Amino acid sequence: MDILERTFEKHSQKFFSISRFIIGFLFLCHGGQKLFSAFGGHGSMGSKKMLIAGIIEFFGGLLLSLGLGARYVAFIAACEMIYAYTTVHAPQGLWPIQNGGELAVIYFFFFFFTIANGAGTWSLDSMLKKKKFR
Repeated sequence: MDILERTFEKHSQKFFSISRFIIGFLFLCHGGQKLFSAFGGHGSMGSKKMLIAGIIEFFGGLLLSLGLGARYVAFIAACEMIYAYTTVHAPQGLWPIQNGGELAVIYFFFFFFTIANGAGTWSLDSMLKKKKFR
């Protein structure tokens, strides 16, 4: 086992927690675009679907960043990404690179991994679990 493998294996949950925080924050930003017209967004007050997506993305991103209820939030967010891909992106072409859906695919697989993995070491889920069993 080389040094790179040992380092990453030893700290994999911490690296995942950092990734979860950053991806959660980026997901929150997408929700901010839809809900508040922030970050160059156009808002979503005219569309009920976009409003729901904005709520899922903003609050889901916040909860994922904090690592609170991560598996449940990731499940809801993954379902949203499947819906977004199939209704918005797939009709525009077969491949994600053609139809602009690559971000939805990346988010989906990260959320899918989070469902299986949990929130990671540095999370409110982990902190609450430790307190619960003391």
